[in-house]
Amino acid sequence: MMEQKSVTGKYFDVLISLLQERQAFLEEIRQGVRLTYKIISLLVCSSLFLAIYGGIIGAYHSWMQALSSAVKLPALYLITLLICLPTLYFSNIIFGSKRTFGQHFALVLTAVSVTSVLLFSFAPITLFFLITTNNYQFVILLNVIIFALTGLIGIYSLYNASSIILEQDNQGSQTRKKVIQGWLFLYAFVGSQLGWTLRPFFGAPDSVFQLFREREGNFYLSVLQSLGYILGIR
Repeated sequence: MMEQKSVTGKYFDVLISLLQERQAFLEEIRQGVRLTYKIISLLVCSSLFLAIYGGIIGAYHSWMQALSSAVKLPALYLITLLICLPTLYFSNIIFGSKRTFGQHFALVLTAVSVTSVLLFSFAPITLFFLITTNNYQFVILLNVIIFALTGLIGIYSLYNASSIILEQDNQGSQTRKKVIQGWLFLYAFVGSQLGWTLRPFFGAPDSVFQLFREREGNFYLSVLQSLGYILGIR
């Protein structure tokens, strides 16, 4: 048991290193230092934080939804990463990047980790509103804002991290910056639509538990409908 705690603590040490010593952490990624261990550590820590947040929002409906959302929220971020990562890797390779797939994976994981930490920090606020309000549309819109804010910060951190690493490269660095900008838009677009596909994460209070819902509409239309409901626009 003590050994397991020690291993878990070391994983969190890697995350703290990313947050507190970001420049040095990114330099180690650029040099390929302990890359596998960094990837495993960031995967474990970010999955845990995302699972906790998923469990909290799912508890708005039932314990079954809490368990479901605790699994689906980490899956959402990881699957989005796996869908989009090959595009980033091969696009950069075409324009002169010498970085390995593992380095690209670790780099994108830094953004997921930052996002997961921010979501975890919002967990008490989300829990407070889940306890004190029965307005389902308000809860949905609040979390859309939280997810959008934390996601944008995560994407911004990834762009900065990529720029720092690209500063060490001369060949095609400006072109690859534009590639990364386009890829970040793709990542956000795929993630939002995948989140819609994996829904529900909350579950309407008067509905039965569903692992997945039928595919209908899209994420952006749902946000507009929720906003219209709150503003009294039908």
